[in-house]
Amino acid sequence: MYRATRTGVDTSKGSADNPAEPRATTGEPADPEDRKGSGWRRWAMDTRPLRRPAYRRLWSSTVVTAVGSQLTAVAVPKQIYDLTGSSAWVGYASVAGLLPLVVFALWGGAIADSVDRRKLLLVTNTGIAVTSLLFWIQAVTGLESVGALMVLLAVQQAFFGLNSPARQASIARLVPKEELAAANALGSTVMQTGLVAGPLLAGALIPVVGLAELYLIDALALCATVWAVHRLPSLPPLATTGARAGRAGLRGIAEGFRHISLNQVLLLSFLADIIAMVLGMPRALFPQLAAQTYAPYGEGLALGLLFAAIPIGAVLGGLMSGTFSRARRHGLMVIVAVIAWGVAVTGFGLSANLWVAVAFLAAAGVADMVSMVFRGAILLSAVTDELRGRMQGVFTVVVAGGPRLADVLHGTAGSALGPRTAVVGGGLLVVFSMLVLAVTMPALRRYRGSV
Repeated sequence: MYRATRTGVDTSKGSADNPAEPRATTGEPADPEDRKGSGWRRWAMDTRPLRRPAYRRLWSSTVVTAVGSQLTAVAVPKQIYDLTGSSAWVGYASVAGLLPLVVFALWGGAIADSVDRRKLLLVTNTGIAVTSLLFWIQAVTGLESVGALMVLLAVQQAFFGLNSPARQASIARLVPKEELAAANALGSTVMQTGLVAGPLLAGALIPVVGLAELYLIDALALCATVWAVHRLPSLPPLATTGARAGRAGLRGIAEGFRHISLNQVLLLSFLADIIAMVLGMPRALFPQLAAQTYAPYGEGLALGLLFAAIPIGAVLGGLMSGTFSRARRHGLMVIVAVIAWGVAVTGFGLSANLWVAVAFLAAAGVADMVSMVFRGAILLSAVTDELRGRMQGVFTVVVAGGPRLADVLHGTAGSALGPRTAVVGGGLLVVFSMLVLAVTMPALRRYRGSV
């Protein structure tokens, strides 16, 4: 049997939960401190998964692109606004990217369960890189076409939808179950850091190198990602049957939704995220709050701080992930984190002082990080490998769609009731809804992960 201990993956042994599934190995004896921690290890980021060479390569590719992708995320709306002078067109572009993301994330999840995930990652990362290169070409040639920008954005989001389920589903093949929460914390921390550093870097680079070069930097960063993925071990489907090839179609997608409907813990974990994001994500109200409630502090400063606060809190939560990543009661941690999110959002809505408001939003970011870590761990551990891609596809849709629905809900409520009332109401609804969910649906709070 093939054994790739150099890359940290042993395909000749099964896990305790699934004999057909490989477990990650390091070739090193277990460290007793991994379980209990000592000194600073009790609170600092849990870096055990980085001992696995294959996971380290996947994670390093995320490090490289976390900032690069945000350069394009800033450049596209900036270029559209420069061409049209209309924020409405910026919003239309966001919607144009949502539909292909939803469709291809669901389809990409089915594909990820039927092909070698490493090959799928190579193809899709290459596609994203080529799209970024095309963004650069249209900018330097002076095409000045909003239609072309929206088409390229839709294509890039389609490639991202195909890529994300395969990337996330691969993690459980590269680390053991007891390190899934830590691996999710590492990946989420990098992405949240990109949300903070990327826009700041873009703002600094545009006056120096110009808008077009942001696309080129992103394309070059993606080349490094392709190389890192190329060095991963092969990740073929574990269950090799003649029927697998047909699972990448509608039947495979339907099978994934059927599994979610039958797995109460998975369904409840998705519902917890929907509650938090749809009812309690107030970002659509940030401009109005900056212009009205926090105007004495300076509208520009207030707006920047409001948008940066949640990602900064999430990064801080990731850096302190050692305080929670070893917890066994994954379901209870999700419940507590979402309730904490609701409490923090409520506190934000009640705050007339900008710095107090930013502190509450940062606390909400910490809670969101904890929720992301354990929802991701539940998703990877509660299903077998042959379904993980489809589950990650649905997860991508929920994560991407929830905040957009929140923008509509909070924008409407803010216009009718006032922004602070809408924020406080949303935060209280999150707390109430999660308490009801925890009491009436005990499956989630009783769910335990591996240690």
